[in-house]
Amino acid sequence: MPKQGQQPIRRAALVAATIEEIGAKGSLDVTVSAIAKRAGMSSALAHHYFGGKTDIFLAAMRHILREYAAEVRQALHAADPATRLEAVIAANFAPSSFEAATVSAWLAFYGLAQRDAQARRLLAVYHARLRSNLRFALRGRCTAPDRVAEVLGALIDGVYLRAALAGTGVSGSAEEVTRVAHALMTEGGADAL
Repeated sequence: MPKQGQQPIRRAALVAATIEEIGAKGSLDVTVSAIAKRAGMSSALAHHYFGGKTDIFLAAMRHILREYAAEVRQALHAADPATRLEAVIAANFAPSSFEAATVSAWLAFYGLAQRDAQARRLLAVYHARLRSNLRFALRGRCTAPDRVAEVLGALIDGVYLRAALAGTGVSGSAEEVTRVAHALMTEGGADAL
């Protein structure tokens, strides 16, 4: 009989190993065997806990999304109502989001979402939460918060993806996106959308 409490520890180890293995390969071209080996366990045990590679990867992305959500919550908790928008934008460019393995996982996630319904749903949840946070932060600050939130969400994703693919980091990106956000919030800025 396995020891009580081993399942969460092993699952967490497999999730971490998945992120590391994808980071090392730079793609989803990894095997459950390689993930299990990196986690220090058998591939049979990995299959027991998760099923297949896609299931392990989706668990890894849920973990990354939970960390991202914690960054956003922490930023919002520290912000006053007038700086919520800036806090949401800054949280999207936190250094933790640009660790090499995390970047590889995000890029693979976007690719997987094109062909896997569960990944597509998880990506839709991420986008919906981002839009919701932006819309809430924009309330009372502009005349078209829905449209501005949609544009800002696309801009955040675009800046992140370009920086991730170029490997350049995002120094100053939060400030640039914030500058664009303020331009969109000005009189007539949202009308140009």
